[in-house]
Amino acid sequence: MVIITCISAFVIFFAHDALINLLNAQRLRKYLWLIPPTILIAGTGMALKNWNSRSQQFSRLSVIQVISSSCMQISKLTAGFAGYVSGGVLILTGILGSLISTLILGCQTWRDDSQLFKSSLQWKEIGFGIKRYKKFPLIDSWGAFLNVISWQMPVLLLSAFFTPTIVGFYALGATVLRMPINIIGTAIAQVFYQRASEDKYKVGISQITLNIYKRLVASGLFPLFMLCIIGQDLFVVVLGPNWIEAGLYIQILAPWIFFTLISSPLSMLFLVFERQGSALIIHSTIFLTRFVSLYIGGILGNVYVTLGLFSLVNIIVYSGIAYWSLKLAGISFYVFVATLFKYFCYFCPAALSLLFIKYYFNISSIISSSVGVLMICCYELVLISKDNDLRMYMKNNKVWKFIYRKAYL
Repeated sequence: MVIITCISAFVIFFAHDALINLLNAQRLRKYLWLIPPTILIAGTGMALKNWNSRSQQFSRLSVIQVISSSCMQISKLTAGFAGYVSGGVLILTGILGSLISTLILGCQTWRDDSQLFKSSLQWKEIGFGIKRYKKFPLIDSWGAFLNVISWQMPVLLLSAFFTPTIVGFYALGATVLRMPINIIGTAIAQVFYQRASEDKYKVGISQITLNIYKRLVASGLFPLFMLCIIGQDLFVVVLGPNWIEAGLYIQILAPWIFFTLISSPLSMLFLVFERQGSALIIHSTIFLTRFVSLYIGGILGNVYVTLGLFSLVNIIVYSGIAYWSLKLAGISFYVFVATLFKYFCYFCPAALSLLFIKYYFNISSIISSSVGVLMICCYELVLISKDNDLRMYMKNNKVWKFIYRKAYL
């Protein structure tokens, strides 16, 4: 973490002009110095989250996630009402949210575990741990690096080929779509990694992996695919007609986000089985396919073709990652496809009904979006009513307990 921070500072200090020219983003010049401290904050926060996940402090992690998101949104709203509206404000508020959550998590961790840290600080054991888990810094760190770049690549390449307005529409749409991954997917991934690491040599992980996969598909497919129909209408109703373009981008990208939602927690199995080499291949594939799709679309000069290609290649790659993860747990391709088909069939009647109402009767955006949201709510309520563990989750407000309880029945 410290080494990567130093390398980034070195690159920015000596090659900042080349970076600005490459990205065609002169306005970002004065913010480049924020990259090294942001990397340091993010790396420290990741290490703290992994430790708290290992020590099963899941409630603490959920509270930190809420605090981080709340700080960012409140800061943005406060700055907006005060008249400070700029790209720099968005960057600084994002860093502020990460900094506050990292500081709080660090203080709580030190308060509870400082004695353990002090008593366990033995250089011989540290050396053994470095040797035993050397693949993580040598291989997995490069995969994590490619993963970070891959997530930032759309904004960077779109800014090189298209106008800042298009980039802004994409950034808003992607932020909305990534909320399920940041809140649900990240929480599940942290807990799944901890539990799977413990159960790998005990009871096995096929059953718990299958249950998580089914729940992710069941809870995510319907609402995210529904956004393919009502994305524009929702943005018109919530943000106004000026943001209808961002709603269209959501409609194009929503299927990709669904497959990302189900594959992100399951991909923890590559770490559980210490398959860092496979994980690096995956991150390299994501990086290359995203770059090629965005570059081809940028050359063609059509943003819809660009986002369509981008979404398509990500659907293929992330569905492959999900199946590969399930295969590691001993789950067949038939189960993988059958689960997707089952819940897609649940979605189709509602989707066809809404499309018929929307285009045959030419209803307004507010009616279309209201009907779509109502369908989502009814579906999720039915899903909860048929899942005893999910009802317990809603009752106890524990984000993760329901996911695992059924695996041990």
